[in-house]
Amino acid sequence: MSIGDIFYIIAIVLFSYMTFLIIRGNFQRKFNDDGERIDLVDKDKKKGEAKDGE
Repeated sequence: MSIGDIFYIIAIVLFSYMTFLIIRGNFQRKFNDDGERIDLVDKDKKKGEAKDGE
């Protein structure tokens, strides 16, 4: 194997690892510890507060 092939394999492995980290980070930001979507939980709480106040 030439040095170019080795560099190409290393680049593919690093690209795959970085992509995995980005996707995992996106899911961690969207879901809380209970597995619920953060944006939907906030909307449900706001609706509940509005109903309680009426």
